[in-house]
Amino acid sequence: MAVTDAAIDRIKQMIVSGELRPGDRLPREADLAARLGLSRNSLREAVKALALIRVLEVRQGDGTYVTSLDPALLMENIGFVLDLHQDASVLEFFEVRRILEPAAAERAALRMPDEDIAAVHKLLDDLGPEPSVADLLDSDVEFHRLIAVGSGNRALASIIDSLRQPTYRARIWRGLTQTDAVARTLAEHRAILTAIEAHEPEVARSWATVHIVGVERWIQEAVDLDDPRR
Repeated sequence: MAVTDAAIDRIKQMIVSGELRPGDRLPREADLAARLGLSRNSLREAVKALALIRVLEVRQGDGTYVTSLDPALLMENIGFVLDLHQDASVLEFFEVRRILEPAAAERAALRMPDEDIAAVHKLLDDLGPEPSVADLLDSDVEFHRLIAVGSGNRALASIIDSLRQPTYRARIWRGLTQTDAVARTLAEHRAILTAIEAHEPEVARSWATVHIVGVERWIQEAVDLDDPRR
């Protein structure tokens, strides 16, 4: 494993240094192994590992290539890991959302194009004043995705999108059981969007924080009520 780790590190350094760029084909296995001072087996294992995390792409009969290294592609594996922990750690995921989504809203207030803001307005207008829980959740997912994309930071948007699934069931639960959840969500979405449209980054950050904390606090209270020690 240590030899494979060394092989991974050497390939990574070739990418970081710019020697290998997105879309580039790697040298032939025998040539690259000799150049890096590695066995072909170690190099092969390193390539497999880097292909699993979408850094390299092995094309049968054509060779091995560096992927686009697009943040959305590289973040796919985070979503998989989060799915495995969605029941045990939902509050921890909301804590991460509380850190990232206000930052995205703040950046969106500075960077989001007018046409993208108009698209979010249409999303909320199409939902209507009394949506079903299912329709609200679909709109909620798209609302947060658009705001994250509007931040202009693809890595941030990809991370936020990967947090969607682990918190989805908790939001369904809240929508079905908390009396004012629908109305509160609609009002908070409008407040966030208004601040973004007015180019008020601090206000957008504040409303996004309020929005996430409201769900987080409700879940914490629900967990406490279910605790048999209480």
